[in-house]
Amino acid sequence: MLRRSSRFRRTAGTIAVLASVALMAGACAGQDSASAGGGSQSDINIGAWMPLTGALAAYGVPEKAGADAYFKMLNAQGGINGRKIRWTVKDNAYDPQQTVQIARELVGQDKVVAIVDANGTAQGEAAFPFVLQQSKVPILNELGGSESWYDPPRPGLFGTQTLYEDQAAAVATWAVQDGARKILVVHSDPAAFVNVAEQVEPVAKKTDPSVEVDRLPVKFQTTDYTPVVSKVKADKPDAVILVLTSPEAAAYLKEAKLQGLSPATYGYAPVAAESTITLAKDAAEGLKAVQLVKAPTDPDPAVKEFRTAMAKYEPGQPAGFIALWAWSNAKVFAQIAKTVKGPVTSDALIKAYEKASAVDPGVSPVMKFGPSSHLGTRSVQRVVVKDGVWTSVGDFYTPPARG
Repeated sequence: MLRRSSRFRRTAGTIAVLASVALMAGACAGQDSASAGGGSQSDINIGAWMPLTGALAAYGVPEKAGADAYFKMLNAQGGINGRKIRWTVKDNAYDPQQTVQIARELVGQDKVVAIVDANGTAQGEAAFPFVLQQSKVPILNELGGSESWYDPPRPGLFGTQTLYEDQAAAVATWAVQDGARKILVVHSDPAAFVNVAEQVEPVAKKTDPSVEVDRLPVKFQTTDYTPVVSKVKADKPDAVILVLTSPEAAAYLKEAKLQGLSPATYGYAPVAAESTITLAKDAAEGLKAVQLVKAPTDPDPAVKEFRTAMAKYEPGQPAGFIALWAWSNAKVFAQIAKTVKGPVTSDALIKAYEKASAVDPGVSPVMKFGPSSHLGTRSVQRVVVKDGVWTSVGDFYTPPARG
């Protein structure tokens, strides 16, 4: 009996030890799962893809710098509810196939809870099936996008960029309000540019039915704008709207000055870039455009904070429109993530975005989201080149509804 009792005690003791080990293992596994799902008490893992090399690195590099500056500043201040942001950015060279591979790495290896402040319309769409549908990881505040992304809203996809179509509507309204009665839209010939250019006429005529609107398509990446400006001159418009890339817009402006063409000139957000002024020089003076953020030289305190952080955390990187736009997206994410109670998981972020009805980053429009509204804004900022720099004009402006 004594031996049996001893064996029983030993067996019971062994079971107790194994139970303790199992509980500890379970706790560790729970911690690992929380970390993989973004619920770590010390870090919030997010990621992005950007063109850091190649022809479009001029967009990706400053975008990374702007968001990096904000996240570094935020972490120095204690992070989000005591948790530091760990933002992993990988170079996709603006290639959709590379983006899909990067998405798998970010979700599978880096265990991100969201893709934040990434870059590219085609690139994002290539990753949607794996990220949004299979992995249920949200894609937040991506640079790019189209109306089809948000109408109807896609689960887990939330945007902060005013659609290009609404940018065209804003420019059209501005030109008519300035007194234009004959508008010529000069645009590149790919379908994406044509679609934007086509939005000008209906909005302009809604503002004033007597306005005439014509379009002049130009072969994409044209460098010789001599014949283009000659055609514009012959048409005699009192306003020209440019739906071109920044280098193309600069080429147009330089040739227009050479030929003495002087109607008011407007552009959508891609035209409102520092590179337009750098390339066009004094020919850009007076150019009007819309942007997604205030001018980086604006005296607004929120913009000053951006310039200070860029100088401290990203010295040597230009504090321009693209960096400021990325800064704004990082700030929108942080403000919404701060409302999450408990672990910051993919699902928690999606629910937080759906409840975010008034997010004010200061440097861009107030963002309003909801369960059936995943695009935060339709508003833009008017900017004008004055004394060789982009300058904000008034406050954010929402164009008339299209259609």
